[in-house]
Amino acid sequence: MGKISQDIIERIKGIVGENHVLQDNLSLEKYSKDETIGLQSYPDLVVRVRSPEEISQILILANDHSIPVTPRGLGTSLSGGSVPVKGGIVLSMERMDTMLEIDDRNLMAVVEPGMVTSEIHRLVELEGCFYPPDPASKDSCSIGGNVAEGAGGPRAVRYGTTKDYISGLEAVLPTGEIIKTGGKVVKDVTGYNLTQLLVGSEGTLAIVTKIILRLIPKPKMKVDLLAPFDALEPAAEAVSAIIKEKIVPTAIEFMDNPAIRLAERYLNKKVSFNNAKAHILVQLDGNKEEEFERSMEVVGDIFERYGAWDLLVAREPEAQNRLWEARRCIFEAANRIGIPYETMDVVAPRSSVASLVKAAEEIALSFDIDPVCVGHAGDGNVHVLYFKRDDMDMEQWRIKLPEASKRLYRKTLEMGGKITAEHGIGVTRKPYLSMDYSDRQIEILKGIKKSFDPKGILNPGKIFD
Repeated sequence: MGKISQDIIERIKGIVGENHVLQDNLSLEKYSKDETIGLQSYPDLVVRVRSPEEISQILILANDHSIPVTPRGLGTSLSGGSVPVKGGIVLSMERMDTMLEIDDRNLMAVVEPGMVTSEIHRLVELEGCFYPPDPASKDSCSIGGNVAEGAGGPRAVRYGTTKDYISGLEAVLPTGEIIKTGGKVVKDVTGYNLTQLLVGSEGTLAIVTKIILRLIPKPKMKVDLLAPFDALEPAAEAVSAIIKEKIVPTAIEFMDNPAIRLAERYLNKKVSFNNAKAHILVQLDGNKEEEFERSMEVVGDIFERYGAWDLLVAREPEAQNRLWEARRCIFEAANRIGIPYETMDVVAPRSSVASLVKAAEEIALSFDIDPVCVGHAGDGNVHVLYFKRDDMDMEQWRIKLPEASKRLYRKTLEMGGKITAEHGIGVTRKPYLSMDYSDRQIEILKGIKKSFDPKGILNPGKIFD
C-alpha cells in the first residue's frame, strides 16, 4: 500500500479505533473526489478522527514516514482542495461536528470543523445571534472547509466573508504540535496574525480542530427582491445605482439566462421570469422599520428606472427559500447533468461585472464553448461555468479549455481583478497562479509552507508544486 506499511495502519487503528480506519474500495472511492468535475485520486487510507490529540499522533506518524495527509471536511470544494492527489491518508473531520459553546455575552461561538454551516446558522439564531457567511453550499459544506478556503457567499457584500468572523483557532501542525491562535477577543496584534494566515490556506499549513466565530445580533427584519431584466448591462447599472445611494444590501446576486435554464433543468420546474436575460436577487435586512422600508422602496424605484419589468417581493421564510432556490442550486445542477465543464471563480471591481460577464461570453464563443454566468454582483465575484458542446470531442475540449481559461484570467487581471475570490487555487487553478503572482511572491508562499510543513506532507499538490 505504497508508503503505508501494515504496522503503521495497525498503529493508526490503535489511535482512532478499527471502525474509523477505512480501506475498502467503496470508501476509498467516496473520499477520492470532491465537487470538482473530472478530478479524482484515490487515497491509500481514510481515517475518521475525533480529537486534536488523535490528529497529532497521526501527523507525527505521517511526518516521520513522509506519508501525504489530505485533510477533508465534507468534500464540497470546487477546486480539488480535498482530493488526495498524492495518495496517502485522507484525514476526515466529519466526526468532529459539535457546537461547543454559544457565548452570547461576548457574541462568540466555539465550533468543531466538521459542523455543517447551516446548522451553525440555525443554532446561533435560536439564541438571537447571527453568523453572516453563507456559501451557496451551506446545507452541505462544513465550517472547517469554509475556513480552509476562505469561503464567501451572497451576504459578503454587506457582512464580508469567513475570514472576517474568525477570532481564533486551534490547529495541529504537520509535525504534531497543537497550537492556539487568537481567542474570544475583538483586538489582537500579538505578533504576526497566524489566525488569518491559516484562513484560506487550503489545508496546506495546519489542520484546524476548533474555531472561534464572531457573531453579531440577529437582524429583526429581512426581505428578498427578485427583478428580471432584458439585458445584463442595465441590471449591472442598477446594482451600481443602489450602492451609489449608500444602500448596502445584505446580498446582490445575478444569474444570466443560461443559468436560469440550467436551474430549471435541475429543479424540473419553471423558474419565475425564465425568459429574462438576467435576474437580480437582492436581500435587505435591518432593525429600524422606517429605514428598512425606505431602502426597499429606493431599491424598487431603481429597478424600475433601469428597466426591470417586474418585481417579486418575499417577506416570509418559505417564499424567500423559493426565491433563492434557483440561485443556490447552480453548482449542484452543473454537476448532475453529466456534461464536462470547468468553473472559474473570477472577481473584479464590482463596477466591472457587466464587462467581465461580456468578456467571458465572448471568449466562450471564440472557443465554441457554452458559458453560464452567475454570482455576486454586489462584490464583483462572477462564477463562469464553461461547458463542452455536444459536437466537440474530448481531445478538442482538453486543448481549448485551458486556453479559454487563461484568456479569461488575463482579461480579469487587466480589469484589476483576481483569478479566484472564494473557491481557492487548489489543483484546478494551480497552473494559472503565476499569471497573478510574481516569482518572488510564490517564493514567499513556498517559504511559509516550508516553515509550517518542512517535509511537505500536508495536502501536497495544492496551490503550487
